[in-house]
Order: sequence, then structure tokens, then C-alpha cells
Amino acid sequence: MLTILLSSPRVAPGLLSWQAWSALRAADRVLAGSGGHPLIPALTAAEVVPVVVDVPSSDATSLAAFLSSATASCASSAGGAGHVVWLAPQGEAPDPAFLSFLSVPYQVLSGSHDLPGAHLLDLVSIMDTLRVSCPWDREQTHESLLRYLLEEAYEAAEAIENSDLAALREEIGDVMFQAFFHARIAAERSAADGGFTIDDVADTLAAKLVRRHPHVFGSVSVSSAADVNANWEEIKKAERAAKALAAGTASDDTAAPSALDGVPFGQPALALAAQLQRRAERAGIVVADSDESVGGALMRLVARAREAGLDPELELRAAARRFADSVREQERSAD
Repeated sequence: MLTILLSSPRVAPGLLSWQAWSALRAADRVLAGSGGHPLIPALTAAEVVPVVVDVPSSDATSLAAFLSSATASCASSAGGAGHVVWLAPQGEAPDPAFLSFLSVPYQVLSGSHDLPGAHLLDLVSIMDTLRVSCPWDREQTHESLLRYLLEEAYEAAEAIENSDLAALREEIGDVMFQAFFHARIAAERSAADGGFTIDDVADTLAAKLVRRHPHVFGSVSVSSAADVNANWEEIKKAERAAKALAAGTASDDTAAPSALDGVPFGQPALALAAQLQRRAERAGIVVADSDESVGGALMRLVARAREAGLDPELELRAAARRFADSVREQERSAD
């Protein structure tokens, strides 16, 4: 019997399934095509010493012939019950052509499996390589990448608006790449100088999600999405106060932080106006409308949209798309 043992490069060597370890310990011979196979040190430490053979794994015909011969020879020596384990290159599924060339009974056994999200480790490795080896990537800074961060977010938004799910998969990846890129740049600074790693980013996000969902991860009870939103706002209010205290801009005996703390003023104007209105409304603050400018009229339109349960930014984007469609239709009609 030939066992083709698969393993993941994203799982620490030696962390194999019980079935894999059983097959390895019961094998008459364990073979590997490279002395650099990551499993070899862990197996050797467990007194399962693989034999490295000089057969290129990329040559399906030669590899199948060799393993078939080795298995048949082992079976002959063992009186018909020989067992050979082949350590397949990590991260590679066996080529169907290779399997078709085998002339002995075989099984394909997955010794380790990726957990959901494990492929993000590939991005960490690729980003490290790009930062070191690509002249363009080496030169980038947080500031130089800012426009790409915004552009990629808008491209993802466009894919959603177009209901283009295939494009959305790619565009979300582009947004994710920006997060990895910024974290890689930050990792080059010390923690004292504001440096952080992608793991720090993940830890901060995980802690925030748990903290803001006490009805899921804690003992808080909710009966509706409205309750969730109310809790969310109270939690964020407490977070803003804590940040102000930590930054030295507020203290226990000073006025509470502003309801507008944390609003990013770099966002598009309509979205900014809507967020400012939401924050003021939740804080119970009413601002008298005496502005007769165009901007004031736009602020009133934003308020009307919100009263109707609409997002003013998305409404204007939809109107802009309809306008563009009308222009193109008239251009086609004029041809």
C-alpha cells in the first residue's frame, strides 16, 4: 500500500492528524523528494526518519514509476503487506495524471488542514517579499498609499452597486492588500514610535468586535436590532471618553467629550454631513437652520434623505449614474 501524505505549509510541522501519525509509524518506508521538506525535522525527532530520494516530483511519470516500484519491492520483502508513505510537497494536491500512472494500491491522506483564514498567512509572506524585493513597494509610505486606499474602496463600492460579485471578490482583495501594506510599513517602526504589525491590527479589531457585541460574547440581552444600535452607541461613547482621557485631552472632572469625536472629516461631503447629523441627533442636539447658502440647502436635503431612511451619498451616486446613462443614451441617439 502506498500512502500519499498531504500537509499544509500553513500548519506547524508535526501538527498532523492521528491518522497521519498512525500511517507514518506503521510504514515500512517513509520517502521524501527533498531534504528540505518541512516535515522531515519533526518526523526525525519522533524517530520516524524519512529517506530522501532523487526523483523530481514534477515528473509525474517517473515519480509514479519509482513509488510503484518501491511499494512493490517493500511488499515483496514484507511478504505482501508492505506500506510506503510518500511525503508530497507541501500545499500541493496530487496531479491526476500522476495518480493514473501508479500501478499499486494507494490512498491520499490529508495530514493537516487549513483553518478558515489560514490563507492570509500567504499574504503576510508575499507582502514581506514585495516590501524587500520590489523597488516600487520599497518606496511607499502611509502617505503615498493614501489615494490607493480610497480608490480601492470606491472600486469595491462600484462592484457592489453593479451587483458584480466576481469583481467584488477581486476588489475586496485589493482593499485587503492596502491593509496588509500599511501594517507592513508600520512594522518597520518600533512600538514606541507608533509601530504595529498585522497581528496587532487583528488583535485590536478582534477586541473591538467582542467589546461592541456584549449581546453575543457577554451577558447583555437584546430583543431587536434597535437595541444593538443603542448599545453600540453607548459603547462607542465610552470608548471615545477613554481615548480622550488616555490622550490627556479630557479628565474625570471636565466636560464629556464631543459627540462628534472620531468623525472623519476627510470623507465625501454628503457622507460627512449625514454622519454629523446622526451624531448630533443621537446626542439630542438640535442645530437651528439659518444658512441660506447652497451648502445649507444641501444640508437640508441630507436631512430629508435621512428622514426618509435613505443614504444621501448613495442616493446622489445613483442619480449620477442615471444622469450618465441618459447622457450616453443621447450620444448613441445622435450617432
